Amino acid sequence: MNLQKEKYIIVEVIPTHSEKDKGFIAQISALKLKGIELQDRFDYRVEDHFIENEDLKRFIQYDKKSFTYVNNIYFILEKFKQWSKGYPLLLLNDTYTREYLKELENQQELVYPYLDLEESVDVFETIKKKYHLEPSDHLVDLIYEAIIQEGNKK
Repeated sequence: MNLQKEKYIIVEVIPTHSEKDKGFIAQISALKLKGIELQDRFDYRVEDHFIENEDLKRFIQYDKKSFTYVNNIYFILEKFKQWSKGYPLLLLNDTYTREYLKELENQQELVYPYLDLEESVDVFETIKKKYHLEPSDHLVDLIYEAIIQEGNKK
């Protein structure tokens, strides 16, 4: 896929558990792009009272005003399914994201090969260093900035 010309979505899924049958999606952040032009963004979270894991609850407390909060643990995926229809998905994590998104018909692949990187525990620190990016809690924004810089190299 040519990230400088084609339509695609960068997506980050934050679940309550790494195994789908033991958890649900707590948050999805996504950017809908046409080449490097931002078309739309999707930032949804479940209401805090659904999240029993206190560490996770604290972890996703950033930038509260930029998210739409929902009072149904199934609504985020349904809304995302409608919003993402027909767009390939670039994933930030392979270990659980594919499982949580398996009912979607979208093509799915990892973003890291496009950045000449491998997925790792510290990949976001690597991306910030490689592309000289400021820290951000919105990992999809870091990936977006990295894709822009990759396009500028060509």
